[in-house]
Amino acid sequence: MLFPLSLLGKVGAEGSAKREPVRRLAAHMESAIVGAAITAFVALFPIVNPVGGLAVFFALTSSDSESQRRSTAARIAVYVFAILVAFALGGSYVLEFFGISLSALRIAGGLIVAHTAWTMVTASSRLTPAENAEAAEKDDIAFSPMAMPMLAGPGAIGVVMALAARPDPITWMIGIVIAVLAMSAVIYILLRAGAPLAKRMGPGVLGAIDRILGFLILAIAIELIITGFRGVYPKFGI
Repeated sequence: MLFPLSLLGKVGAEGSAKREPVRRLAAHMESAIVGAAITAFVALFPIVNPVGGLAVFFALTSSDSESQRRSTAARIAVYVFAILVAFALGGSYVLEFFGISLSALRIAGGLIVAHTAWTMVTASSRLTPAENAEAAEKDDIAFSPMAMPMLAGPGAIGVVMALAARPDPITWMIGIVIAVLAMSAVIYILLRAGAPLAKRMGPGVLGAIDRILGFLILAIAIELIITGFRGVYPKFGI
C-alpha cells in the first residue's frame, strides 16, 4: 500500500518539530560546557603557572637525560590531572563532611590564592627550604614537589573545588575535566619542549612573566574573597 506524498511529508515535518527541542537542548548544553571549560582553564592557568615551573623543572632535572626528562614531564602532567580532578569530584563530599559552606571555601581559597600570588609578585620561592632540599636529593621529583605543591597546589585545588560547587554541577564538572586535561597537555608540552625557550628567555624574562601572572592571580583572589563575603554577609550589600 502506497502512502500519499503529502502524508509522508506531514509525518516528516512532525518528526522534525519533535526533534527541534532536543537539538536546542543539546546545543545549549554544549555551549554551557564549552563556557565552563574556558572559564576553568582561564582561572587555572595563572595559578598553575606552567611557565613559572619551567625554571624549577630544568633546575631539578639538569643531570637527567632527554628520555628521563621526557618521562618525568609526562608523569607530572598525569599527576596534575589526577590531583585536580580528584579534588573537583570529591570536593563537595569534603565540604559536606566538615560542614564547610561554599562561601567559606571561597574566602579560604581566595586567601590561599592571594598568598600564592604574593610569593610570585615578590619573587619568593613557591617551595619551602625543606622541600627544596628534599627535591635536590630525590630521584623522582614528578609528584613532589613538581605536581604538588608546585603546579597543583592549594590555590589550584581551591579553585577547582569552588568551580565544582557552582550550580549545574554536571556541566561544570565536565568543563573542569576538559580544562584540566588541556592544562595537563600544556604542562607536558612546555616541560617537554621548553628547554630552548627557557634558555632563550633567561631568568629575567621568566621572573617578569611570573610577576605579571602573580598580579593577575591576586585580582582573582580578591574576587573570590569578595564573592565569599557576599555569601556570608548578604545583608550588608557587599
